[in-house]
Amino acid sequence: MRKPRDFDAELKALEDKARELKTRKVQQLGEMVIATGADQLSTDELAGALVAIAETKDTSKREAWAKRGVMFFENRSRRTAPGSQRNPRSAQAQPGSPQSPASDTGSQ
Repeated sequence: MRKPRDFDAELKALEDKARELKTRKVQQLGEMVIATGADQLSTDELAGALVAIAETKDTSKREAWAKRGVMFFENRSRRTAPGSQRNPRSAQAQPGSPQSPASDTGSQ
């Protein structure tokens, strides 16, 4: 005879996993804020920039920001790679460049 499923235990396990994923996402967001140097901004500035980005419907701006993010993570991984694997063009995305979210309010 089959053992009946314990739906309460399964639900609790799913809730625990969801909580763990949310905690990891919050931690990664904090790490990204620090890695990008955005922790130097005031809470109001950072929140305002994030709100502006989230409200932006302009796909070209969003694509530019996404490309800049890819470059940031690629350059960051190259900096941690051994010297022979580094890319000499790692100084591409400089703060204040035309695609910088900090230099654009993100308004539409």
